[in-house]
Amino acid sequence: MDNAKTVWNIDATHSEINFKVKHMMISTVTGSFEKFDGKVEASNDDFKKGNFSFSAEIDSVNTNNKDRDNHLKSDEFFGAEKNPKLTFKSKSFDGNKMIGDLTIKGVTKEVELETEYNGTAVDPYGQTKAGFEFEGHINRKDFGLTWNAMTEAGSVVVSDKVKLIASLQFVKQ
Repeated sequence: MDNAKTVWNIDATHSEINFKVKHMMISTVTGSFEKFDGKVEASNDDFKKGNFSFSAEIDSVNTNNKDRDNHLKSDEFFGAEKNPKLTFKSKSFDGNKMIGDLTIKGVTKEVELETEYNGTAVDPYGQTKAGFEFEGHINRKDFGLTWNAMTEAGSVVVSDKVKLIASLQFVKQ
């Protein structure tokens, strides 16, 4: 049996890493990380038991609001100066669920991501690409992102629950 691993690198042009969080419990703010990198090492075509890893630069956070982005980079949230990246490293992947370690602000917690493998295709330039959708939820306070405030009506300004969504395309090396 051939156990050679194939390496696939993230094609950043065709990928995105997003998060959604409730604001004042009445609306949802979407943010993204614009600079990220990652790869998969897999020994089969369905990527099961493959090793997935990625990192995102905290300074590249974008919620389409400069003041909010600067607040997110501050020590009240991500602490970008001391913790410039968030990272993820898979522990297991069965084709539908991925379990791995997410590290944010120096804190590592195991997370579960629902995973959809969208298939593999060859692009017009002859490169083989594979597409995935990952989705999961975290509690931001588990990672030391504890800042909060209350509205006049007593609602929290930022929800503790954060939805993670990554649409990633990998290119075979």
